Amino acid sequence: MSFLWRWTRRLFLAVLLVAVLLALPVLRNETMCRGTPLPQDHEPIVSQTRPEERTFTTYPEWHIVHAYEDYARVIAKADPHDFGYVQAISGFWSSLCPLTALADEHGGFTTESKMTLYTIGISFSAEMALKAAYEETLGRVATWARGPGHSALDRLSAEQAAEYAAFLQQTPWYLWDFRSDAQALDAAAGSDLRDRERRLALGLEYRAKAAYAGMIAGAVAATGQDALTLRAVVAGITPEALAAIPGVKVIQRRPEGIEIETPRYRALTHILERIADQRGQMVEIAGNDDILLTAISPDPDHPGAVFTFPLQGSADFRHLITVKVPELSATLRGLGDSGARLEHIHDY
Repeated sequence: MSFLWRWTRRLFLAVLLVAVLLALPVLRNETMCRGTPLPQDHEPIVSQTRPEERTFTTYPEWHIVHAYEDYARVIAKADPHDFGYVQAISGFWSSLCPLTALADEHGGFTTESKMTLYTIGISFSAEMALKAAYEETLGRVATWARGPGHSALDRLSAEQAAEYAAFLQQTPWYLWDFRSDAQALDAAAGSDLRDRERRLALGLEYRAKAAYAGMIAGAVAATGQDALTLRAVVAGITPEALAAIPGVKVIQRRPEGIEIETPRYRALTHILERIADQRGQMVEIAGNDDILLTAISPDPDHPGAVFTFPLQGSADFRHLITVKVPELSATLRGLGDSGARLEHIHDY
């Protein structure tokens, strides 16, 4: 009984320690990351508006998307244990702090948004920690037995990671077919140790994610999906030119410009790039006049960046930049002059 009690106590203490470690970033954000509300002097033109704070609070979710992109880039040439799991976790929570302050300044970080981000942040941190624990130990041993070259399932899993990262640009993660990935591993596995290890480890990961994704999809279906489109007002470009851009629906002329409806997420970034290229000027987006974008450059410093950190598997840096919506098109056209390129425009 004393033996059982000792191990039960150790397990309890281990679980408690993990819970405390996962809660610490939340506690820090709640106590040390605050902004002062600013006067909002923009009167929305369109009636279909979205809270302005969401442009700042959408980034942490995209940080997870970018982490999967980094992971795919790393394992295409190296191994999973070469990926910086701690760096990916710290990037999420470190960027959340200044973004929380910005959200407070622009209408307030809602409790609903905060709880969502804390939940996905803790889930992401736990996933990365578990993956690191495995890949740095048993996974690394399997690569030693394999040798310097990639196995068949190393190559396949790198392809799957890249496809998954691309999928996340426009589609929620829980709609990805993880079971098909697991079945593809089963079908392509060779007889060597590394392939057997990848088939077992990644197969378990994919099937666990498939089960969790099914639960999330059911919850989303019950509560309703977020709107997939938004309204914006554009000046300096004709309705015909706007209508010719894939995804743009011209709604009406207004004194301030032309009201349009567009899809959100990555599709919106491409549309806003097209408008900027044609010398159009955004007047407002979803009733707002401030917006966040991310740009990539080889320079660790970028004027106006509120947060910057290095990409993994690349020598470049990601910069989080806030701009006024009427200055967005000019900012996009000027990125190349500073050696940067647009990555994503964060809608609301």
